[in-house]
Amino acid sequence: MYKKKNIARLFASHPTIYGMLRDAHDLISARQAILGYITEKFRKLSQESQRQEPLEYALQNQCLLTIRKILSVRSERLVKYSLLKLLWNLAHEKYDDLPEDLNDGFFEEMIRLFNGLHGRSGIYDQERYPEFAKKSGREASILRSQQLDKMADMCIQSINRYPTGLDENIKEIRIKNRKRILNHYHASEEDWNDYHWHLRHVIRDSTQLEALIHLKPEEKEAIDRAKKGGLPFGITPYYVSLMDRESHRKRDHAVRAQVIPPMDYVEAMLAQKDGDTHSFDFMLENETSPIDLITRRYPCIVILKPYNSCSQICVYCQRNWEISDVMAPKAMASQEQLEAAFRWIKKHKAITEVLVTGGDPLVMSDSRLDAILSRLAAMDHIQRIRIGSRIPVVLPQRITNPFMNVIAKYRIPGKRTIAMVTHFEHTYEITPEAMDAVQQFRRRGISVYNQAVFTIENSRRFELAALRRLLRMIGVEPYYTFNTKGKEETKSYRVPMARLRQEVKEEARLLPGLSRTDEPVYNVPGLGKNYLRALQHHTILSITPDGRRIYEFHPWEKNLQLADTFIDTDVSISDYLDEMKRRGEKPEDYNSIWYYF
Repeated sequence: MYKKKNIARLFASHPTIYGMLRDAHDLISARQAILGYITEKFRKLSQESQRQEPLEYALQNQCLLTIRKILSVRSERLVKYSLLKLLWNLAHEKYDDLPEDLNDGFFEEMIRLFNGLHGRSGIYDQERYPEFAKKSGREASILRSQQLDKMADMCIQSINRYPTGLDENIKEIRIKNRKRILNHYHASEEDWNDYHWHLRHVIRDSTQLEALIHLKPEEKEAIDRAKKGGLPFGITPYYVSLMDRESHRKRDHAVRAQVIPPMDYVEAMLAQKDGDTHSFDFMLENETSPIDLITRRYPCIVILKPYNSCSQICVYCQRNWEISDVMAPKAMASQEQLEAAFRWIKKHKAITEVLVTGGDPLVMSDSRLDAILSRLAAMDHIQRIRIGSRIPVVLPQRITNPFMNVIAKYRIPGKRTIAMVTHFEHTYEITPEAMDAVQQFRRRGISVYNQAVFTIENSRRFELAALRRLLRMIGVEPYYTFNTKGKEETKSYRVPMARLRQEVKEEARLLPGLSRTDEPVYNVPGLGKNYLRALQHHTILSITPDGRRIYEFHPWEKNLQLADTFIDTDVSISDYLDEMKRRGEKPEDYNSIWYYF
């Protein structure tokens, strides 16, 4: 019954297309009629025979382009599915032929799109033009400034919704957490400041964790299942101190979600481990690795992975499938492998930059890291050494003076730079200790960059903007924001690509330019980063019966040489908004998300 109601809503939103579908005897005539109609709409719009607001006009054109793409024969061939056939069956009341997974998400997508074809998106207030637009000169400037004050106040109030580790009340909570953890281990403040102590006391199972914080039954069960199935799990005592003792996840949701796996993730990982044909290597690094320890996707930079473990395991890490366990005893690459990698880099003179990552290379001793950096620094063609590590976030005590002396000596202005790239996900992770670690780099002239992953845990209105703003305050430059990729095992973390594009346009844009230096990207498996700001880097192909968009992503080589594109299915916008509602958000606050194609 609910489907028939949705069908009525859908075709009421565009009676003309409904009539074309009803009158068509087959899909060929239906496609010809609708695409002909779209072409005529383009022609009439180009003539602008009637006055239309410019922004609604631009959005109407975008919707026309979108409907033309998703009804094209090419799109059907690429996705092996006909959206047109689904619409035709709906119009002809062939209910027995409808897909079982047809749901509200599909109808919401199509109704919004049909509304946009009319130029009635509903995202603009009909009284859209403010008072200053009716004035001129100084009077207009004053009114404009007043409007900007309101926008800024709204932005700051929204940002202030999110607690940070620098808030005085949160700092007091963390002090209590630290004391509780130290008492449990019969340890001292001196131990707490020693990173070796944290590495020796990594929490490795639910029993250890439950002695320090409260766990929900589902959290405990997921950890136990993961451990029993041989999935890596581990958290540093410091990072546990960032979690609230209570299990409500009101403030620490992003912190817990970073390391405590959800049950659907555990089940999916274990199913694949038991012989599923789906590849754990979603990013296809094996296909871009010309030699052990090396990954190369771009002309002038390579990745070097000397250490294949971490101080703790992040659930959705794209490489955690390679890691046997936290602080695995055989994580260090052999000297033979390292020597071969060094010879390979030395031979390829076009490479000017090396990203040393892993795993987490900062878990290595100072002497081992020194040995690796010295070999890279001895190559005249290496102009920058970049270090990728989450240590400043999960174990800032590791950033000691001796360590910094090792790093800093390889920075020679005019010849070679050193850069630190880390991974803060939420303002709740930013603490005085993390800030001090960042400042250690900055005082030695080493820039610190952040790569955030846009997940369900930091995707509320202005939540990522709050992170960017605070990162800048502690000396970290926002660098990349990654849209969560299509790994089925991490589907509960994923956010529709439209939400990231909405965030960039409607939230990040309100911050000063230096606070929003990050680039939103989709990391195309085997190919590299696809920039999401502009439509020339991706295109929508279709909408599935369960309301998920299918996109074609273009490689970075576009306009340089031929390369394959990549097709991926996004998560449902409708499902995402339902989850936001469950988390206390108002779906109507995200209303324009449907028009970010």
